[in-house]
Amino acid sequence: MSGLIGRKIGMTSIFDENGKNIPCTVIEAGPCVVTQVRTKEVDGYEAYQLGFDDAKEKNATKAAMGHFKKANTSVKKKVVEIQDFDETYNLGDVITVDLFQEGEYVDVQGTSKGKGFQGVVKRHGFGGVGQVTHGQHNRLRAPGSIGASSYPSRVFKGMRMAGRMGGEKVTVQNLVVLKVVADKNLLVVKGAVPGHRNSYVIIQK
Repeated sequence: MSGLIGRKIGMTSIFDENGKNIPCTVIEAGPCVVTQVRTKEVDGYEAYQLGFDDAKEKNATKAAMGHFKKANTSVKKKVVEIQDFDETYNLGDVITVDLFQEGEYVDVQGTSKGKGFQGVVKRHGFGGVGQVTHGQHNRLRAPGSIGASSYPSRVFKGMRMAGRMGGEKVTVQNLVVLKVVADKNLLVVKGAVPGHRNSYVIIQK
C-alpha cells in the first residue's frame, strides 16, 4: 500500500471513448516530502510521515521548524503518517503524483462537509409524521415518539435523533484513476470524494 496527501480542487466531467459523460474529481496530489521515517526498532512500527503544502515559518513553533529542518524542507501545513509503503524512501525524499497510474483503483479519505445541527428529516431521511400533512400543522418534520412506557422507561442508545451532521472522517473506496497530469501534480479520479473544495485528502492505493 502506498499513498499521498492531496488537496481537492473540485469536480468536473470528461467524456470517454464511447461518448459517455463521466463525473470526476480533480485532486492536487503532492508533491509530498518524507519528513520522518518510523522504524520498528525505534517506534515499534514501520511508517512514513509525509508533509504537504508549504506554511509560513512565522506560524510554526521552533519544535516544528526543527523537525522539518531535519528533512531539509520547509514547514508544512499537513502532516500524515502512512504505513505499508510498497517502495523504500529516505528522509527528505520527494514523492510525486507519478506514484499512481491511469486505470488503477485508489481509496480517498477526507473530512465530510460539516452541516451543523440538523433535524431527523435531513440527517436520517425521516418522512415526517405519517408521510402526510393532513391535520398536522406543526409536526411535519418531527421525530415522533422516541421512548417506551413503564418498561424499559428509558431511551435506547443509538436512537436516531437530531444532532450534528457531517464533519466526520469518510473513506471512499475503489475510485478509478482516469488521468494523471504529472507536470501539474493533478490526479483525476472517477466519482466524488469527501470534503469541500481545497480540503485535504489522503489518496491510497
